[in-house]
Amino acid sequence: MTMAADASAIAQTIQLSVTPVFLLVATGSLLNVLAGRLSRVVDRSRVLMARWPETEGEEHARVVAELRAADRRMRVINNSILAAVACGIVVCLLVALLFTQAFTGLNLGVAASWAFALAMLLLLASLLLFLLE
Repeated sequence: MTMAADASAIAQTIQLSVTPVFLLVATGSLLNVLAGRLSRVVDRSRVLMARWPETEGEEHARVVAELRAADRRMRVINNSILAAVACGIVVCLLVALLFTQAFTGLNLGVAASWAFALAMLLLLASLLLFLLE
């Protein structure tokens, strides 16, 4: 291969990897939002835990119910974060597959397609969990 052909192959591979990189940016933004929400829930839980020993009767029941709801929200947000991080990892693997295919000549198109589909499913799972939260 000539130097111009190598540069052309590199440029084409970079163009192919732009879409997954945008997906990676979106996933990072989602992670930022999820971390912020998790932080708020944790802060609220700490306030409730400080009040919990001092409460009695109906107020105690309300604090306990709110703590249970906060615990559920934390679990859902953590699962959403897990799915988003897994999506980001799969997107990085997808970009690596694209460059590996370009430079080795291996036919990795099917693997890249599956990686993209998996990344989209993980992003969908993360967004659905975010909606559930």
